[in-house]
Amino acid sequence: MDRKFKVLVTEHVGEAGLELLRQAQDVELDVKIGLALPELLAILPEYDGILTRSGTTMDAQKIDAGKNLKVIGRAGVGVDNIDLAEASRRGIIVINAPSGNTFAATELTMANMLSVIRHIPQAFETIKKGIWERAKFTGMQLLNKTVLIIGLGRIGSEIAKRCHGFGMKVIAYDPYITAQKAESLSVDLYDNLEQAIKLADIVTIHTPLTEETSHMINAELLSHFKDGACLVNCARGGIVDELAICEALRSKKLSCFATDVYPKEPLKLDHPYLAEDLADRIVLTPHIGANTFEAQDEVARIAAQNMLAVLRGEEYEH
Repeated sequence: MDRKFKVLVTEHVGEAGLELLRQAQDVELDVKIGLALPELLAILPEYDGILTRSGTTMDAQKIDAGKNLKVIGRAGVGVDNIDLAEASRRGIIVINAPSGNTFAATELTMANMLSVIRHIPQAFETIKKGIWERAKFTGMQLLNKTVLIIGLGRIGSEIAKRCHGFGMKVIAYDPYITAQKAESLSVDLYDNLEQAIKLADIVTIHTPLTEETSHMINAELLSHFKDGACLVNCARGGIVDELAICEALRSKKLSCFATDVYPKEPLKLDHPYLAEDLADRIVLTPHIGANTFEAQDEVARIAAQNMLAVLRGEEYEH
């Protein structure tokens, strides 16, 4: 070809992905992190592809500025920071790294689940204050408990395997998964979410954020939870109604709640989750589900590989 494809990277991504793009003979790579909006809008017309993480929102304004964009890449799983409808209208392909952070997200989910049911952060805080309180931190064990996995995709399937390892009964709700897939994981699949929720001691969410799942966990659905159940969300913040969660914690409908994700990030200090009266029943982490060295390299590698495939007109991983 007469000219190289120009690719812009706007955020810190794993070195494995950058190296793939650097070594590509048909790519000219620019890494420009921390661009102000006017700067980004000014240079976007130069590029055939842009690779981001969650910190760069590719909205209609930026997509319109990228008059030569052929592909928008996300070094991660979710693409809710990209205006998919506008990209589609412009004929721009949106790619991600659907399998790159599966194990990192799985392990953080289990870490948050264990942390919240055993009050680990709260116990640590008392030790830092010179207080030795053991009885206050009596928690729940996983053995023989029923866990409901909402979304039995890549991450949900790995969660099922680990919950079996803890001796749990595993049930799932996922209208897009076959009975055969659930059976292969020794999971009882339910086609009615309310019915499944009534059986669960712990509920963990592993679905994308869509119109269908937005505020799926709301006050009405929470009313069907077992009294004293635990909820874990390491998927997307908008899947749960934050105020309804806080009310369920205060009424003891939920005994505890752990989350890594929020509709608006970062959290402000007046966020409902940070209310003092909830501090002993809630565990919060700052959207670190994919933050392992291994996962960051892998999502960057897959995203870069997919971007190269799109630019070259080849097949890529969906």
